[in-house]
Amino acid sequence: MYAEGVARMAGRIRDEDITLVRERTSIAEVISDTVTLKSAGGGNLKGLCPFHDEKSPSFNVSPARNVYHCFGCGVGGDAIKFLMDAEHLSFVESVERLAARAGIQLRYAEPEHGAPRPRPQQGQKQRLVAAHAAAVEFYQAQLTAAGARPAREFLAQRGFDRAAAQRYGCGFAPDGWDLLTKHLRQQGFSHDELVTAGLSRPARSGSLIDRFRRRLMWPIRDITGDVIGFGARKLFDDDDGPKYLNTPETPIYKKSHVLYGIDQAKREIAKQGKVVVVEGYTDVMACHLAGVPTAVATCGTAFAADHISVLRRVLLDSDERAGEIVFTFDGDAAGQKAALRAFEDDQRFVGRTFIAVSPDNMDPCDLRLAKGDLAVRDLVARREPLVDFALRHVISRYDLDTVDGRVEAMRRAAPLVAKIKDREKRPEYVRKLAGDLGMEIEPVQRAVQAAGGTPTGPAQNSAAPARRGRTPAPSVDSPQSMVEREALKLALQQPVLAGPMFDAVEAADYRHPVHVAVRAALAGAGGAAAATGGAVWIEAVRDACDDLAARALVGELAVEPLRIDGDPDPRYVQITMAQLQWGSVTARIRDLKSKIQRINPVSQKDEYFALFGELLSLEQHARALREQAAGGL
Repeated sequence: MYAEGVARMAGRIRDEDITLVRERTSIAEVISDTVTLKSAGGGNLKGLCPFHDEKSPSFNVSPARNVYHCFGCGVGGDAIKFLMDAEHLSFVESVERLAARAGIQLRYAEPEHGAPRPRPQQGQKQRLVAAHAAAVEFYQAQLTAAGARPAREFLAQRGFDRAAAQRYGCGFAPDGWDLLTKHLRQQGFSHDELVTAGLSRPARSGSLIDRFRRRLMWPIRDITGDVIGFGARKLFDDDDGPKYLNTPETPIYKKSHVLYGIDQAKREIAKQGKVVVVEGYTDVMACHLAGVPTAVATCGTAFAADHISVLRRVLLDSDERAGEIVFTFDGDAAGQKAALRAFEDDQRFVGRTFIAVSPDNMDPCDLRLAKGDLAVRDLVARREPLVDFALRHVISRYDLDTVDGRVEAMRRAAPLVAKIKDREKRPEYVRKLAGDLGMEIEPVQRAVQAAGGTPTGPAQNSAAPARRGRTPAPSVDSPQSMVEREALKLALQQPVLAGPMFDAVEAADYRHPVHVAVRAALAGAGGAAAATGGAVWIEAVRDACDDLAARALVGELAVEPLRIDGDPDPRYVQITMAQLQWGSVTARIRDLKSKIQRINPVSQKDEYFALFGELLSLEQHARALREQAAGGL
């Protein structure tokens, strides 16, 4: 568990340094490296959760308290926890990453005998990333060597000058069996680390040799900018390897999750709400240099579901802000096949999908060379809906001059129309398809309905209202429960303001069992009056929770906006706490009245008058609380 990790690591990194890292880290900046965030009101931000697929943003970030929480899957925590979950780092690795980002020099606790404790070993991911960073420097230095002339010529012939090569970190793997391996070993990287990183491989003799030789190298970076792998292009005819050779799967390089150029393109993608998916490294470079800064490419694998998840988070592709995805494919058979595969994944996007195909079947790099930067921008601007392209491609395979050809084309095209996610567009595409086929609308409409599993005829109309009416009933808390929730939010989000008044209200005034558990955790963390707020306070309360549901609720309450416009003040806290107590007192009054009614005032006279006196006192207290809850003094 996270709390256990903190406890274990606190003996290595000093507690005060961990606290300093938390205080000086902007969680919004850390999360914005991988998730596009927008205002959610009340000073909070929201985006698409990186830990589960969703179409409406439920991932909330509170910059004021430096915490996050997803209302969809329940994950939450501070910036340290985010890095642990999102990048699979250990607690120490996460703290060290954030410390380096904030310019904090960490100190490590000394053992009990007083001898200085050595700095702990870096985690595996940090070591592998460091090895790749050193490899980039090595390959870049080799690009200026005499043996790298074919690599320089390759870049120049494709319109990339020295500045472009430096911008994208291009390099050259020299003609030597173990030059990189020896270089990295001299820098302290072990045999196992180089093999695990995919930079070196064992030879038949048992020695270690370089994985890449005599090739033009592109560093592949993750969304945060760390180099995690390489793409290597063949340059020599006597190289019997594939045209492009990529880093194998490693603990940090998962090709199904990697998009080349995403580190440079992510901010423009988020800003424009658009991404252009191309097919290769040089296409990404050409697009960026030509004024299409939103281009990315897959790395040695087909565009698939995991790539879509990455892009949707950057695009903030949601019901509220649908993105635009433009695919560029060659006009040849392979490109058309790739386009149809992309249409199969269209449902995974909320936004609109388009395709841009050069009339001369040139990729963006060749197009830039032949016709200049403006032609590349025009290629993207002339995009067409992907469904239009897919329908035209399917229909073109049949002879529409024959009945058999038209019917078969209709059968093949109908499922594509049925898959259009915007239901309001389907009737228009039914009419368009009927026109393209030269058929009446009715048979085409029946084919589309059958392909989509939609019943036809009278049954369809009778079923429609039932589908529309089948919405889940909202979960509405009782007024008391809502007040309890607001009080707990004040204690978590505004402990300096609400602390004394909050702590003065007894735990017995909370009725909901999970709220009771959170109230106990607040007390167990030292009480709200003694807290200063922020991520440290939130984590302290979360760690004090014995109940899993309570732990999850703490994360929710830490980012959920208060039910007040503007900033809370002492008067709002007083009203909230009075409402909380009033609800509890009125519930006790009801219970007490019920009990009194069951007592015989003659035979149980003493008990009757004792309870009656308690009732009068409670009713008086309730009247005072009601006045305070209404805003009176």
